[in-house]
Amino acid sequence: MMMRTLLVSWLLMVCIANAMAATPATVVLDELTWTELRDRIRTGSTTIIVPIGGTEQNGPHMVLGKHNVRVKAIAEKIAVALGNTLVAPVISYTPEGQIDPPAAHMRFSGTISVAEETFRKTLESAARSFRQHGMRDIVFIGDHGGYQKDMKAVADRLNREWSEGRKRAPTDAHARVHAIEEYYLAAGSGFAQLLKDKGYRDDEIGTHAGLADTSLALAVEPGLVRTGRLALPAGTADGVHGDPRRASAELGRLGIDLIVNRTVDAIRKATRR
Repeated sequence: MMMRTLLVSWLLMVCIANAMAATPATVVLDELTWTELRDRIRTGSTTIIVPIGGTEQNGPHMVLGKHNVRVKAIAEKIAVALGNTLVAPVISYTPEGQIDPPAAHMRFSGTISVAEETFRKTLESAARSFRQHGMRDIVFIGDHGGYQKDMKAVADRLNREWSEGRKRAPTDAHARVHAIEEYYLAAGSGFAQLLKDKGYRDDEIGTHAGLADTSLALAVEPGLVRTGRLALPAGTADGVHGDPRRASAELGRLGIDLIVNRTVDAIRKATRR
């Protein structure tokens, strides 16, 4: 009897080990099966990053999906650095300005805009879904400045609601939502300051599709940038605020390191219990 029990235990451990070995090491939610995700959550992966991008014009030299590709790549680096963290699908439909008559980026072909309330409901529904599945910390990071206030508004509303719910039912899952503004601040003013310290001018660093923005894109995925167009003159009428001609992947990698480090620190602080 004892030998049979030991054999069964051994076989069970072998099965568990094989199952764990078959689970991919990815941090990307889309690359997991539902059972693999369930097991990750049960073993401590209870933080999920919801990366928010946007589909908009980025000048004649950068693709419309720049924000989406960039925020996904950087979110994965952040998740790896944090440990026990996963990355949700990128939210690529965001408020980009009035549609008719067109305003802001909507004046350029390919930009997609949704109503602010639609965007907020999307964030809210995603957060509620992850809480239902056992996530304890739902983290919003956004690659665009226009919706930072919406991220915070959704996080504040859900945290108030869930806090009240726990008072009525203390056994409810203790989940929280975090709108991490440090990500965008590091990508914007933080990276701009780093570039200024290296001697680059404000007018070339820019605020959209300029030196800083283009360098980050080159570091993430060179194919996002049409390098043959960098030398062509472009200005605000073309959707460019800055001068991308001296952009490089080398500069962009400095920016990415800055964004990852500052965001990791901010998430650790926010999720400390």
